[in-house]
Amino acid sequence: MIEKYLEDIERRIDHDAENKLLAQWQSFADGGLGGGVFSPKRPALKPPGLAWPHVLVNEALDDFEKMALQQLELCSQALAEGGGALLAVRCNYGTAILPSLFGAELFRMGQDLDTLPTCRPLAGGADTVKRLLDRGVPDLNTGLGGKVFQMGQYYRQLFAGYPKLERYVYTYHPDLQGPMNVCEMLWGGSLYVDLYDKPELIKEFLSLITETYIRFMRRWDEIVVPLDRWAVHWSMLHKGHVMIRDDAATNFSPEMFEEFVRPYDQRLLDEFGGGGIHFCGHGDHFIAKVGEMPGVYTVNMTQPGLNDTEIIFRNTIDKGITLIGLEAEAATQALGQGRNLRGRAHCWDVG
Repeated sequence: MIEKYLEDIERRIDHDAENKLLAQWQSFADGGLGGGVFSPKRPALKPPGLAWPHVLVNEALDDFEKMALQQLELCSQALAEGGGALLAVRCNYGTAILPSLFGAELFRMGQDLDTLPTCRPLAGGADTVKRLLDRGVPDLNTGLGGKVFQMGQYYRQLFAGYPKLERYVYTYHPDLQGPMNVCEMLWGGSLYVDLYDKPELIKEFLSLITETYIRFMRRWDEIVVPLDRWAVHWSMLHKGHVMIRDDAATNFSPEMFEEFVRPYDQRLLDEFGGGGIHFCGHGDHFIAKVGEMPGVYTVNMTQPGLNDTEIIFRNTIDKGITLIGLEAEAATQALGQGRNLRGRAHCWDVG
């Protein structure tokens, strides 16, 4: 079933266009643009030669071929629309990949919502965490782990007979969240009290989560060899190899970020040649801490309207850190006010 869709994309990929687009992304990631906003486009639209199916998230969770079709549909759309999205797929199992290794119960959303699953916090709070610490790094093949690795191998095998797919469709690393995000998902709401009552226990658990993340990524890199100095994530390219999620940090003061988030993020950045920090929500209160971290090459924030963007700009683009996936409205407003974005802000839809 899937072969005709692979052939459709293979036919539509243009070597010169993809090489030029990649070079533009690399130049942007390396700070090579002089000014304005980075919003690349392909030179021509490449519409599909057949109707592509839309595979629902829940259908893809239990079927490797359907997972691949779901992800490749995004590549087909990128070629059809002629935008600047690099062709990319992932093992799309949601935020609970690492939590599932520690025994978190998965929670699937309704089929009609067509959105990724999450997980329930572990019962028992701090007592359960103590037992997990005694056990050490969990088996990486438990929970969703084994399925993620198998899906990564499936992509490699699937693309092997298609030279252009193999060259230009990037399989990016799974959503491993960030140490504090995983800690919050496992610990539950009592975490925010225990940050004061049991800070050392939380730090021990964060260290265990970080070590688990590192071992998982090392295994992943054996399956999908990383690019030399960059990574593709969400069809965007950045320097370094990891994209760390820090959504939970939006609930923290700068001082708490420094104590409970930064050391563990920094270990990941050091281990994998740097990368990016993502957060949803209000993060301008800790962005100065992010901008000071060695190896932070890019930031992705999804809700600039909840932030003082000037504070964000001063602590990212003014320090040589790129912003990727910035909402076009925020960029347009900044440019209209005479703000120099230094060629370090990427938007999808700015002309």
